[in-house]
Order: sequence, then C-alpha cells, then structure tokens
Amino acid sequence: MSTQPSQPTKIGELGVWAWLDSLSSPDAAEFAHTIESWGYSALWIPEAVGRDPFTFLGYLASQTERLVLATGIANIYARDAMAMNAVRQTLSEIAPGRFVLGLGVSHEVMVSGLRGHDYGRPVSTMREYLEAMGKAPYAGFPAAEEAPIVLAALREKMLGLAAERTRGAHPFAVTPEHTRRAREIMGPDAWLCPHQKVLLETDPSRAREIGRKSLAVHLTLPNYRSSWLQQGFDESDFQDGGSDRLVDGMVAWGDEKAMADRVQAHRDAGATHVCIDPLDPSGGTTPDRRALEALAPGR
Repeated sequence: MSTQPSQPTKIGELGVWAWLDSLSSPDAAEFAHTIESWGYSALWIPEAVGRDPFTFLGYLASQTERLVLATGIANIYARDAMAMNAVRQTLSEIAPGRFVLGLGVSHEVMVSGLRGHDYGRPVSTMREYLEAMGKAPYAGFPAAEEAPIVLAALREKMLGLAAERTRGAHPFAVTPEHTRRAREIMGPDAWLCPHQKVLLETDPSRAREIGRKSLAVHLTLPNYRSSWLQQGFDESDFQDGGSDRLVDGMVAWGDEKAMADRVQAHRDAGATHVCIDPLDPSGGTTPDRRALEALAPGR
C-alpha cells in the first residue's frame, strides 16, 4: 500500500503550451525551471513525431519542484489502453499531484497516414478507450491518487464526454467565444483549459505573417477547419494561408496588454486554466521568453 500523502493536482490559472523538441533536454529542463520560477502553474507539451512525451515529462519532473506537467495531447492511437493506463499510474506515483494526462484522437492523417491505424469515429473511439483504461490491470506500486485526465475536445459531443468521463477538456485553437460555449456544455465543475497562441509583435503585417506560419499545418486538418466553421469563420477564411480575421482570432498579437486581454477574455468566458503558446517573433519554433516574462503571474 502506498505511503505517499494524497496530493490532488491543482492546475492553477495560467500555464505554458510549448513545442520543446527544438531544445536539448538540458535546455528544456532549464526552460521548465524558468517558467516555474516565473509563477506559471503548468507546462503542456504535445505528441506528434518527436520525443516520447511521457519519458520527457518524467525527466522534467525530476528537474522541477512544483510545475504541473501535462500532455497536450497524447495520441490514443500511439498506445493501447492498458499501456496508457500504466503510463498514468506510473507518472502519478513518480510525480504526485504534478501530472495531467491529456488525451486526444489526433487527426486521420496522423493516425492512418503516419501510423497505419484505422481512424475510428472520434467520440465513440474515445469513449471505448476510456472504458478500457478503467478496466486495465496494473500491478505496479500504487499512487496515492491517480492523475486527472482531460480530453482534446472542440465540438459538443466530445466536450460532453470530457465533462462526463474525465476531469475536463483542453480545446486547441479556439476563441473566447468557444470557451464560453464550452463552459455552457460542460457545466460549472469541469476543468476547461483552452490553448491560446500569443505573439509579442505590434506590427500588424509582421504579426500576421508569423501567425499564418503558425497556422499553416492546422489549416490542412479537417478537425480544426470544422471547429472554426462552428466558431463563426467561413471557407473564405481558409484561403491564401488564412484571412486576417482568422489569424487575429487565433493569435493574440500586440503588446503585453493585448496578450493579457485575450487571456482574460478566456477567463471571463469560463476558462479554468489558459495554456498560452508563445510564438517566436523571428518565425522560429522556440517559445518566446519575452512574451512569457511579460505575462508571468509571479512578476
């Protein structure tokens, strides 16, 4: 029986979503330590074709003290439900109160194209996967408390499943108005952790150029396009790399106040926690520390 004290995960109000595969592991650990010292409560990392996210988060847990470490998101097609349950239990025990398991169905091109799996109906596939995780045997040393699960969710049925079967949702590439509707769907108690791109750049032409670059892959993915249509955009917004309206809706660019105002708009709309994704003003892939320092809760 575990002798660890129970440590319920506290997600806090403001976290960082970052693609860290362009950094060495020591540099990524230094980045995590820095944002922890600046008062950010969580670090979210994605899974695509880079590092294994769970090995990496275990390493980052050993290099930090308080920072909550989350997947935003881990692809359910990369591991069967028994393996994913083992990951959850292991990191719950290694980093008590500091791990959030973000799960998603990813995209058909990533699942069928890259991995060679059949891409199932998203909501029913996720429901069955969660049920299988709940039934999976695990004989490792028990954690005092299991890490919370959140789902990548954009539309009503997946948001409803997130509220029904998990701790909450992690919507990606959404407006504050989407956050408001998601809160209505999910009710008052579920975690709602929207992703928000921010860019410390006041020149409109340059900001939109960088914003379009950051949205290029998203524009090719039907899941996001369908979500954006529901958020009030139309097909014309997807042309020529994305309209100004789409870029401005997805990227909070400008000075510190402009970025902070967008974060606050998500909070006012019902967000529990906002995951800010600080775009590099030079157009690279490294998260911009100037933007993070400007918005740091612990300044």
